[in-house]
Amino acid sequence: MHNIIKHKILKNGFIYKTENLYFFLFKVSGVCLTLLLMPLPAWGQFLPPPPMPTINNGSNNNGSSNLSPVLSGEYILGSGDSIEIDIFNVPEYSGERGRHQVSVDGTLNLPLIGRVAVQGMTIEQVSDLLKERYGEYLQRPLITVKLWERRPVQVAIAGEVKRPGSYTVSGNSQPQNMGGVSSAATVTGVLRMAGGITTSADIRQVKIRRPGVGGEETIVNLDLWELLQNGDLSQDLALRDGDRIYIPTVTNINRHEARQLSSANFASNADGPINVAVVGEVNRPGTHILSIDTMAATEGENVSELRGIAGVDLVGVFTVTRAIKVAGGITPEADIRQIRVRRISRTGTEQTVIVDLWQLLQEGDLQEDITLQGGDTIIVPKAQAVDATVSGNVATASFSPGIMRVSVVGEVLQPGTITVPPNSSLNQVILAAGGLKRGQADSNGVELIRISPDGTVSRRVISVNLSDDVNEANNPVLRNNDVVMVNRSGGAAFREGVGTVVNTLSPINNVLGFLRFISIF
Repeated sequence: MHNIIKHKILKNGFIYKTENLYFFLFKVSGVCLTLLLMPLPAWGQFLPPPPMPTINNGSNNNGSSNLSPVLSGEYILGSGDSIEIDIFNVPEYSGERGRHQVSVDGTLNLPLIGRVAVQGMTIEQVSDLLKERYGEYLQRPLITVKLWERRPVQVAIAGEVKRPGSYTVSGNSQPQNMGGVSSAATVTGVLRMAGGITTSADIRQVKIRRPGVGGEETIVNLDLWELLQNGDLSQDLALRDGDRIYIPTVTNINRHEARQLSSANFASNADGPINVAVVGEVNRPGTHILSIDTMAATEGENVSELRGIAGVDLVGVFTVTRAIKVAGGITPEADIRQIRVRRISRTGTEQTVIVDLWQLLQEGDLQEDITLQGGDTIIVPKAQAVDATVSGNVATASFSPGIMRVSVVGEVLQPGTITVPPNSSLNQVILAAGGLKRGQADSNGVELIRISPDGTVSRRVISVNLSDDVNEANNPVLRNNDVVMVNRSGGAAFREGVGTVVNTLSPINNVLGFLRFISIF
């Protein structure tokens, strides 16, 4: 009795159909039967793909990340993705002819087997599924599946970034060279799209909330500081559609790390203008816009030099000292050891950084000249006591006024407002005004009038000797907006009084002379 069984097998890549399997087997020669019963050679066996890296929480036992930057084995397929299928010994359905795009309904339309649902599956799961489905037609279903082109990835980013929000990253046109991942579809790539991180960002605690199959959510912790310090590329995670990135606010700003962070390629671009406030002991307190143009105008530099001829990145261009200089420089009463930078984070909390510019002047510690961000407030306090030695050094600093203006009135050859370098002494100012009028100026009664920032006026009388060295008693160092009044000497005042009396009596003398002239006749 013959059982009619309809079955399909593939012989040399072509479909062969028989109506009576038993009749076919009896007709096969003994040699052919022996060959069919022999075990297949090693190259003909189906070998499962190697295991792909798995996603964990991003940390191993010592706290560092285990994640690979290219996780194509765990990539979740969706509408818009393109895959490439290679079927062993079936070139008609492999290579370029084996490229297929996931349709809107999440299925692939494949030859022989028709539509296959792959939405929400990984590459490995799709490979196993196709092996099973093509196993009905193939003797040896050796199938390789790889991601050919990613669909556009939409991610959200929040926290300490310049422009938080939602971003769409296009897939790579040639992902086989990137493992199926676009260079922009990484954490640092999206950070650059968002304008970069702020100086308050805690890059050691970056969190990614990743949706999973069935609505489950996975939180991945990343340490981008490891990427900067040790080049750990596993921290620059490849993103998936629907990922949410959160950059937290650092608890205490470390100005040493902040300066290094400002040079990272995912830091905020320093070329754009920012608005800051500078208050306290500066000559022009208030809000100021810092930009490349204002820096060039203030420092007398060429704009192209600041930007760099070859487009060199401007690292830390907006610093505390440059903001102070835009605000007219510090006053002589400024306490540069206790400058405060007040910053409001994205969460609304206030952070304060103490800056000691005296360390910058004495030891060249550039870490003290921290990088600013938009909205910062710089507070320059008033010193409790003014040290003449400290004031002399500070007056010539780059963040002090480049010139000072002093008004000289009275018995000098060229009275008026004159411009002199910082730290100019009283004698230097008098000589800049042409010197004392000989015989008329009272060198023992030169008055120095100083108006303090709080509105109080101090007045002192100084005995001037133009040959004296700088000293606080007779030749003090002047400050911006001081007034020097050179009074007239007593002898000059007496002579002027006598001359006035004589000039008053001169009409009478003229009358008497006229009468004498008449009496002659």
